[in-house]
Amino acid sequence: MWRDLLPLGRHPGSGGYRRYAWTGADAECRAWFAAQAGLRGLRLDVDRNGNQWAWLGDPADGDAVVTGSHLDSVPDGGAFDGPLGVVSAFAALDELRRRGTPLGRPLGIVNFGDEEGARFGLACVGSRLTAGQLTRDRAHRLTDGDGVTLPRAMEAAGHDPDAIGADPERLARIGAFVELHVEQGRALDLSGDRIGIASAIWPHGRWRFDFRGEANHAGTTRLADRRDPMLPYAETVLAARREAELAGAVATFGKIAVEPNGVNAIPSLVRGWLDSRAADRASLDTVVAGVEKAARDHAAAHGVDLDVVLESRTPVVDFDHALRDELARILRRDGDHGTARERIPVLGTGAGHDAGILSASIPTAMLFVRNPTGVSHSPAEYAAEDDCLAGVAALADVLEGLVDR
Repeated sequence: MWRDLLPLGRHPGSGGYRRYAWTGADAECRAWFAAQAGLRGLRLDVDRNGNQWAWLGDPADGDAVVTGSHLDSVPDGGAFDGPLGVVSAFAALDELRRRGTPLGRPLGIVNFGDEEGARFGLACVGSRLTAGQLTRDRAHRLTDGDGVTLPRAMEAAGHDPDAIGADPERLARIGAFVELHVEQGRALDLSGDRIGIASAIWPHGRWRFDFRGEANHAGTTRLADRRDPMLPYAETVLAARREAELAGAVATFGKIAVEPNGVNAIPSLVRGWLDSRAADRASLDTVVAGVEKAARDHAAAHGVDLDVVLESRTPVVDFDHALRDELARILRRDGDHGTARERIPVLGTGAGHDAGILSASIPTAMLFVRNPTGVSHSPAEYAAEDDCLAGVAALADVLEGLVDR
């Protein structure tokens, strides 16, 4: 499975992945998912929001157990973020069949669409729509960098954009969702553990900073006469780092758009996107307020106008405590299918996931697989095969404990 998926959407120059929503690479990944479901005799179901579901048993029976993740990527992302959870889901099902595990509940594997938000600027679009956290009207206004709207992209890929929206009936049939994911940090590597359980997702958000100045000639305009928006933007980037360090949080300006974007032209517009995350809402609010104040002060000093737009915000997510504790009991009892695991670390994360979005609607939990370098959202992202196989075994144990009860 891993070999078949590996080349899909991979950029030959960077070695990273460009699996953006509703593109050719996305279609290839969806075809791969459908093929894996078909090989196992699973019923494939594509919901109104484009998420793919593969079912063993009838989800209409209710109280289903679902696992999976996503197959899309950030620009030049790594091979593990998202796909590891989907591949491991199919592999765990294979292991349950090898064990002869009886299914007391329906079992589903899901590929959520547009989790990374790389194309339209909003993360977890597929799960947000399903959970009713993104309205159809707002989704229809999402536009990519080339001016293509989400509805147009969906329609070009053969999906009806007018059908998207909340799907409470589908979610009501799910009793538990467990997402396996490569850890996006080094906590497990530092503790010497292969597998961990997520406790919570930090609150996080994305803000767009629009610095509007005046385009002019780079060679003939005196420095004193310039209204250059690049200067307050650059100072704001540095301010974000300072505010994050003070609050024990993280803040990143990782995306920028410049107009007119000419080498010999002073910009008229510099648009930068801030991603900030913290252990609690108060710390996050402190960071963002500090960054915005610095941005406004620097913009005023350079005669530049500034608009700050909140594009998305996700509160702290505490995963379902009862489900989390059940996972810990199962893993301690059933390590290596009968040999108890000595310890199951529980750790928080600053990364967002579909499981976090769904947690407001259904019981959700997450398993993490060790990342030896902590690198993620990069072609250098990596997890050792032995650790990945340990993740499959842990997921199989968890699914067995949940469906056979």
